[in-house]
Amino acid sequence: MTRVALAFSGGLDTTVCVPLLEEEYGHDEVIGVTVDVGQPEEEFDEAAETAEALDLEHHVVDAKAEFADLCLDSVRANATYQGYPLGTALARPVIAEKILDVAKEHDCAAVAHGCTGKGNDQLRFEAVWRASDLEVIAPVRELGLTREWEIEYADEKDLPVESGNEGAWSIDTNLWSRSVEGDDLEDPTYVPPEDIYDWTAAPGEAGGEELVEVTFEDGHAVALNGEELDAVALIEELNELAGAHGVGRTDMMEDRMLGLKVRENYEHPAATVLLTAHEALEQLVLTKSERDFKATVDEEWAQQGYEGLVDTPLMASLEGYLDASQSKVTGTVTIKLQGGQARPVARDSEFGVYSESAASFNTETVDGIEQADATGVAKYHGFQERLANEVLANATEETEDASTDEEEKATLTTDGGAGE
Repeated sequence: MTRVALAFSGGLDTTVCVPLLEEEYGHDEVIGVTVDVGQPEEEFDEAAETAEALDLEHHVVDAKAEFADLCLDSVRANATYQGYPLGTALARPVIAEKILDVAKEHDCAAVAHGCTGKGNDQLRFEAVWRASDLEVIAPVRELGLTREWEIEYADEKDLPVESGNEGAWSIDTNLWSRSVEGDDLEDPTYVPPEDIYDWTAAPGEAGGEELVEVTFEDGHAVALNGEELDAVALIEELNELAGAHGVGRTDMMEDRMLGLKVRENYEHPAATVLLTAHEALEQLVLTKSERDFKATVDEEWAQQGYEGLVDTPLMASLEGYLDASQSKVTGTVTIKLQGGQARPVARDSEFGVYSESAASFNTETVDGIEQADATGVAKYHGFQERLANEVLANATEETEDASTDEEEKATLTTDGGAGE
């Protein structure tokens, strides 16, 4: 008897995968696995009800803490992809690992997902699964299924889905972000209605302002307003606080790994606050050269994270630099939440590379350096550029003079010929 573990949500795609894995792929038993990375409770209820109706063995695995830790790791790398925090991208490898664990525990011969051949998630799941010796199955992609076909198949098989009607929008929710896509949102000219948002108040209607103090230790957020919290609680509380002020909305055209450009809408209040606060603290404690170099590390970390490649030799190397640089990113940052914005308004750290007296306009000297000492620096500053401009101007003038001489000679020759 062969058994397959299926990434199971209870939606149309994964529901139709259950009989297909038996009929088309010849497996005797399917196990559904749902991994908790902070989805709404109703999603687990839907998965459980659908699994029961299918007589499907169903496992729910709690991975919230592990996922939250990865999210806070991403903050150390200021990780965003084309301007938005990595929510779905970072959740997928965590989910894939947990499904693989269940598959091995129950002696499964294969693992399966319901992703299409157009999205990123198929690659993120399979990057994890293909490191195992289990077969990887993707029925929707491999059989070329369309949503219309799935709806008809579900009706024919009397599967427990409401004709595939899961609402107008395709929504993916976890602790770190909530993504909304599909239907009219696929039109770049379409202005989204306010009801696509759930985590954030309309920025123009969010009244008042609020200050929140974020405490960091070694680059990790550990407390809000002086209260120490674990990663899950900290993210959940910040989502509520910042969301009430309309903080954390992104409407973008995203370039997917397969080359498609897709319109995406995201909500990520906590991520916005934490990324903003962390960068503000780095501005205080890191030197310019450290910040300049770290921007390269951050970009590579974000790209690997976006692709779901969180367990690679490159990521291990990047984490090595982060461990070294983040040892100084310890302190507090005060963020003002107001009208859809999160702005740093104060920061403090014992590692601050800053001297108030040196920067003050009321201080004449800086560690014994007189203001007049800067005169020599000012004379040299831009010297090469001034010299280059002078050389170019001289060369241009010589070329123009030579051209004028040639024109005059040509005129004289023509006039002389006419005179003979």
